[in-house]
Amino acid sequence: QVHLVESGGGSVQAGGSLRLSCTVSGDIFSNYCLAWFRQVPGKEREGVAGFDTDHATYTYGDSVKGRFIISQDSAKNTLYLQMNSLKPEDTAMYFCAAEPDAVLYGTHFCYGLREYEYKNWGQGTQVTVSS
Repeated sequence: QVHLVESGGGSVQAGGSLRLSCTVSGDIFSNYCLAWFRQVPGKEREGVAGFDTDHATYTYGDSVKGRFIISQDSAKNTLYLQMNSLKPEDTAMYFCAAEPDAVLYGTHFCYGLREYEYKNWGQGTQVTVSS
């Protein structure tokens, strides 16, 4: 069972920065898909950033490209989301998620930002950006 705990949320003014952390249990920094999602009440969950541990590749949602950076420190069992140039529309509950990657004919594939593929979720951390 994978256990994820987010932290680092808070309130910030537009243009500011925050770094979210997701501390994970277990060895999920190989053959796993890792991702950050966000959700505003009454709206669908939105994919923010994803990381394929097997290929060391990154995926970003269009609304955060060039502003957010996903990274990881396997020695600390932690996934990060650096959020820069924050906008009021970035206000949301942010969740980290993890799922073992898929293997097809010996090749590993990750799920990117398809949130329905992820079965392991943290409890979320709130980010509020004021104008």
